[in-house]
Amino acid sequence: MLAVDVHDLTKSFGTRKVVDNVSLCVEQGEIYGFLGPNGSGKTTSIRLMCGLLTPDSGYGTCLGYDILKESQKIKAQVGYMTQKFSFWDDLTIQENLEFIARLYEMENKKALVEETLVNLNLQNRAKQITGSLSGGWKQRLALAACMMHKPKLLLLDEPTAGVDPTARRDFWDELHKLAAEGISVLVSTHYMDEAERCHKLAYISYGKLLASGTAQEIIAAQKIYTVAVYGDNLIELAEQLKVLPEIVQTVVFGSSLHVSSLDEDKLFATVKILAKNCQVELIQTSLEDVFIYMMNNSQDNFGVSNAR
Repeated sequence: MLAVDVHDLTKSFGTRKVVDNVSLCVEQGEIYGFLGPNGSGKTTSIRLMCGLLTPDSGYGTCLGYDILKESQKIKAQVGYMTQKFSFWDDLTIQENLEFIARLYEMENKKALVEETLVNLNLQNRAKQITGSLSGGWKQRLALAACMMHKPKLLLLDEPTAGVDPTARRDFWDELHKLAAEGISVLVSTHYMDEAERCHKLAYISYGKLLASGTAQEIIAAQKIYTVAVYGDNLIELAEQLKVLPEIVQTVVFGSSLHVSSLDEDKLFATVKILAKNCQVELIQTSLEDVFIYMMNNSQDNFGVSNAR
């Protein structure tokens, strides 16, 4: 059974169309990542797919329930983790979880809290005041809280914003364990390393779904060729290259300049002429290269001014 199967979802707020005919399928036990610029409609799309918002038009199912007629049944099986930490700093971890259990009138509250503490490796910090926790441990508490009622689907809205790399890696290891147990995950993120850990991705810009599939499928579909240039005066070189019609983007990555084009032969010929004293090598176009290209290209298509 598909965890999410939605078609032609549309949603407007006032005169602004935030989601424009989005269709998507998510398998059970799949981690599906949502990429896109700020304000692109990622969070609204996720909420529509799970019956948390009612679309203006479109249809579909989530966890086998109709998103239009059975939203309450869906909500009972969804765990939602917001970007903003929203628990009580003056309570301990255990007290926060106990409060959530009482708030939602869960059965066997004490046993459920103990089980949740163990499952999320929080038992040794159960008595710690929440306000003293690091960002990573606060994030783990938030995940524990939205897992207490044993949901079949998790909605995570940029869950690792502001969290250090080690904590982010631990968090994603936890997500993959949950997915292996059959829990489906919809997650919005701006981190490319996180996007590459998703089973599949969706790229949304200005309310439209522009690409979906595995990271490699999305990269291959864009048919972009990229070279890395090593040498001096890379910023000056980027300025010379980005105004040329055959060059779709230039991006500085540390000590190298990534230059991309839709034509491999023209790419090499052009770069070789302008970067005479530099080392030039063809590299695998990365997801980040594609993400930046799609973001810039979508802004051009939707009439938003943007420098290449």
